[in-house]
Amino acid sequence: MSTFTAQRRGLRGRGGAIPLAAVALALAAGAALPAAPAPAAERPGGDTAARGDRGAAEAARAPRSAAEKRAARVKRKQRKRRRGARRQRPAYWGAWIGTQLTGGQPPWDMSAVERFRELVGKAPSLLHFSAPFALCARGPCEQYPFPRWEMATIRAYGAIPFFSWGSQSVPVPPDLDLPGYRLAAIAAGAHDEYIRRFAEGSRDWGHPYFLRFDWEMNGDWFPWGEHANGNSPGDYVRAWRHVRDIFRSVGANNATWVWCPYAHARLRFGGLARYYPGDEYVDWTCLDGFNWARNGVNPQPWRSFDEIFARTYRTLVRRLAPGKPVMLAEMASGGGPRAKARWLRDMFTQLRTRYRRVRGLLWFEQVDRGVQWPITSSPAATRAFARGIAQPGFQANRFQALAGAPILPPR
Repeated sequence: MSTFTAQRRGLRGRGGAIPLAAVALALAAGAALPAAPAPAAERPGGDTAARGDRGAAEAARAPRSAAEKRAARVKRKQRKRRRGARRQRPAYWGAWIGTQLTGGQPPWDMSAVERFRELVGKAPSLLHFSAPFALCARGPCEQYPFPRWEMATIRAYGAIPFFSWGSQSVPVPPDLDLPGYRLAAIAAGAHDEYIRRFAEGSRDWGHPYFLRFDWEMNGDWFPWGEHANGNSPGDYVRAWRHVRDIFRSVGANNATWVWCPYAHARLRFGGLARYYPGDEYVDWTCLDGFNWARNGVNPQPWRSFDEIFARTYRTLVRRLAPGKPVMLAEMASGGGPRAKARWLRDMFTQLRTRYRRVRGLLWFEQVDRGVQWPITSSPAATRAFARGIAQPGFQANRFQALAGAPILPPR
């Protein structure tokens, strides 16, 4: 079994697993009627108050100005939004499941998905897996083909494949020095033959799936980050556009392209606009984020869901890509059983009330160097997650016949 080498150094310090044995390739009510007035004798002012009530009623029947009508419409919309905010908007959900449940990892071991479903009480509508461009551990590099079998397995389960594809070879050296996989090389066509062959495999399979290409580009722990591997400003956008243009050129239009930076409470990675390929190249925006809490790998202050995501989320939905739906593709919380359960309950409240543009989420259901990210790490966390995901808005595995791309948010 080969793995994505642990690459998220410092802030992250982890990577996802990819089993080679299986060709591992690893989203108007009107105003209420006024209450009947109390008898005049029971109100201060007696008959005078009654006359005042009649005058108020006559004034209410008088024609309203355009400004008053606009204000009434605004109030109705606000009431409607408040009522709707009490319900979770329809959203896809799922997980990137590790080996801790059965010893195997989906989609190669789908019994792990069934075990996860038993624990949380609902079948996921998204399943996450990943792959790099190539494996170079033994002899000549082996390029990973389009994961047709894995995609078909997930679709047969009724879920939508969510595939993360990284422009690198593995293993990755500690200094991330992979000159052949620099973004400028990709944009210049160094890997066009492979990318075209992969895109043709996507086209030939023909069914919709999510494609998260070169995620967390605003960090420094992957070779495709603009702060790593000799990359320069502007290289990321050029590489992304080049790869997507190849998909378009061969008619591989079944991929829904997900652009996914890393969310950090202090915005330590700077602005995101420099990495955004443009609306015509992106179908969904996305965020990854973690409450690391105190652990032996990367201890950080405890942070709530809102502290992690708020500022970056606002950047996406207000300025950078206001017309795009949002996916949370990697997220999790550390902490003890009670603290983690509270974090999860707050997460579902935030999603329902303040993060209404999030139409898909994927939990990082893996143990990483002893850090217990899984929601199945304790009965308290499992119960909290199960109660939240039981909301009708979170979709179960009913997408065997999903057609068309890009994939739209569920209704």
